[in-house]
Amino acid sequence: MSLIPSIFGGRRTNVFDPFSLDVWDPFDGIFSSAISNVPASARETSQFANARIDWKETPEAHVFKADLPGLKKEEVKVEVEEGRILQISGERSKEQEEKNDKWHRVERSSGKFLRRFRLPENAKMDQVKASMENGVLTVTVPKGEENKPEVKAIEISG
Repeated sequence: MSLIPSIFGGRRTNVFDPFSLDVWDPFDGIFSSAISNVPASARETSQFANARIDWKETPEAHVFKADLPGLKKEEVKVEVEEGRILQISGERSKEQEEKNDKWHRVERSSGKFLRRFRLPENAKMDQVKASMENGVLTVTVPKGEENKPEVKAIEISG
C-alpha cells in the first residue's frame, strides 16, 4: 500500500472545477482497510460520509446522480440555498447489533453524508426536481438562458 495517496483517487471529478465545493482529503481511504473488520459501533467516522455524486450538464439541465443503496427517500434531503448552492445530505443508520452476534467483517458503511455544489448563473434554482429509484438519487436543475455580455462597438477617433 502506498503511503502517498493518488491525486485522482479513481474519481471522475476535476480538481480545478470552480463550481465544486469538495475539499480534497489526502488521507481519504488510507486507513479504511485497517478498520474494515472492526464492528460499526467501534468506528467514529464513516466511509459513507463521502457519498459519490456524478454531475453532468446537458443542453437543457444540470443532472446530479448519487448512488445511495439501501436508503429510502425519507432519509435523503435535497436543498437549495442562497448563492445557487445545491445541498444533498442524508444518513444511513447503523445496523442493530445483537448481543449474540459475531461480526466477521463490516464493509457496509453508515453515518451522515453532506455534499454541496455551487451552480452556475444559468441554473433555475426555483425549478429543481429530485427523484429516487432503486437507490439512485437523480436531481435535475433546469438551465435558463445565459446572459451574454452585450458587445458595443466603439468608434475610433483620429
